[in-house]
Amino acid sequence: MDLHQHMRLMADYHHWAFARLYAEVDTLDEETYRRDVGLFFRSVHGTLNHLLLVEHLWQARLRGTVFAVSGLDQELEPDRTRLRARILEFARGWRPFVDALTPAQVAGDLDYRNTEGKPFTLPCASLVLHVFNHATHHRGQITTALTQHGGKAPVLDLPYFLLAVPREALHG
Repeated sequence: MDLHQHMRLMADYHHWAFARLYAEVDTLDEETYRRDVGLFFRSVHGTLNHLLLVEHLWQARLRGTVFAVSGLDQELEPDRTRLRARILEFARGWRPFVDALTPAQVAGDLDYRNTEGKPFTLPCASLVLHVFNHATHHRGQITTALTQHGGKAPVLDLPYFLLAVPREALHG
């Protein structure tokens, strides 16, 4: 499997993992969903909102545009139902984004600025994969919150996703 194919697979995993996570998050009552349980972004809602913000931020950087934020904890979507729809839509959108990358883009660097305006140049493929890895990190925090609230932690391990993928997609 080449790097571009791996990026495609991880984009598909990214959406799959969010959908599975939401199957459990959707069982939380409103108070529990918004309760500060000591996550980086306090609550399940705060963490999901952060994930939406970061998806916007990185996709803008990768497209050579700017998504201005006041902070990584800025609330983009206060409504729980709309936040769910936006996250799943954004996660689904990574696959066509990755598909559209040229081999030169996958192999090349990306020039961008962080939220403080400091310039960086890093490998484009690594940054795309970082988006998926970053979400895995915070989905793990949310699964901890789910179990603290007496809920179930969804199985999000990559091998379970790979078992559900047609074999030809793994080596395409």
